Amino acid sequence: MSTLQKLSELDESHIEEISAQGRDPQWLQEYRRSSFETYGRLPLETSPLYNKYTDARRLDPAQVLLPPGMSASDAEPEFLGRRIAELKDETSIIQVGTRIVRTNIPDDAAAKGVVISSIYDALNDSSNEPAVRAALESSDSEGDKFTALNNAAFNSGVFIHVPDGVQIDKPIYALVCLPQDGSSVISRNVIAMGDSAKATIAQEMYSPKPGDGSASSPAAALQPSYMEMLNTTVGANSRLDVTTLQMFDQSAVNFSTRLTDISQDAQVNWYSGLFGAQLSRYRIDYFLRGSGASTNDSEVVFGNADQSFDIQTEVNHEAPSTEGRVVEKSILRDKSKSLFKGMIRIKENAAKSNSFLSGRSILLDPDAKSDAIPGLEILTNDVKATHSASVAQIDEEQIFYLQSRCLSKEEAERTIVEGFLEPLSRRMSYQVRAWIAYLIESKWEGRELGINTDEELAKFVEVEETRYNEDAEIEQHYKYR
Repeated sequence: MSTLQKLSELDESHIEEISAQGRDPQWLQEYRRSSFETYGRLPLETSPLYNKYTDARRLDPAQVLLPPGMSASDAEPEFLGRRIAELKDETSIIQVGTRIVRTNIPDDAAAKGVVISSIYDALNDSSNEPAVRAALESSDSEGDKFTALNNAAFNSGVFIHVPDGVQIDKPIYALVCLPQDGSSVISRNVIAMGDSAKATIAQEMYSPKPGDGSASSPAAALQPSYMEMLNTTVGANSRLDVTTLQMFDQSAVNFSTRLTDISQDAQVNWYSGLFGAQLSRYRIDYFLRGSGASTNDSEVVFGNADQSFDIQTEVNHEAPSTEGRVVEKSILRDKSKSLFKGMIRIKENAAKSNSFLSGRSILLDPDAKSDAIPGLEILTNDVKATHSASVAQIDEEQIFYLQSRCLSKEEAERTIVEGFLEPLSRRMSYQVRAWIAYLIESKWEGRELGINTDEELAKFVEVEETRYNEDAEIEQHYKYR
């Protein structure tokens, strides 16, 4: 096996070695070569409007090391031992580096045709290969340099398929952790939902700390990177709920491109909590292709130190009577920064569509910074579409008021932040709200980021279950009449 390759020195021979290890079919080999040619000639940011804002240049290709295929080590990281043990009996797939180290599918789900596997196993399965090929070829390498890189050089990935009519009540957990040696992962993930299907997916992202003294820990000078391309297809009358919790160490870099196709009367709810990584760059596109399709995208960002979050979310209404909702909220401390670029596009044949987009940031320190660039592109009549953006520091009068009620300044700030997030969190499930609340508290207090289903997190779930039960008073009223 070849040694690790620097991203700055990536060439066609490395792409060919990835193909050889993955036993790519001919069409995929050609697809990789074409995408690599596109990657070589595209700039970091293709949009002249966004170019002056992007922090993508903080990625140093000379410090990003890529394996030629599956990494040699498949050891489960010690710092995740407790979490991995908790997922032992859950429907789950666990990826460490470029290797899938564990997959668990309950017998009843497997009997219904549910597939959870590596992307390579799916490519080599004749029943799943068409879905993977359609997903790969649906992404346009010309649109973004890092989309082209992923299409050319992906060395891992996850495939999840829920067939027609299958409804899974318990979450599917997809956990990924960057390898201990500091190398990077380029992952091609595919979620395929059939018609009238239902599923919930929880995506957890971790990475080890650099320079912790162990022989296998990544060097402090490296930029371990997780570069993801995620294609999601949701069939008619289906529902998909996805939660992404990004908890990388702040030495890491996270670039993610996500394309979601939503069919007639299907619904997608996507909740993202971005807490880790020194640089996070997300490109999120929803395509509402069937009448009655809807999406709800909720994004929470909490930055500190010199973290940078670059998020671009677009909702494309391509059929009548579709609905889209995007709400992004950032909490920024120290010298952290966020950039939110949102766009609603309502096409000519998408009358009676309803769309809303909002980007709001709260700055907790003078050196924190946030930019928001919302946009509308409406090509038909009889629609509803609104957008908004705001960036503000905490009102000192609010701090003073809360301190006069015996709260410290830090407690006052946290109370204001909780109120800032509350309208957004009302749309989340109890479990997701508990995860977000727990991670915000962890980051506020300087603890390591991670989630477990232990007693401490259970307390958050209990609070959230009772916090927003707006029907409780009505139920009690009729109960005791």
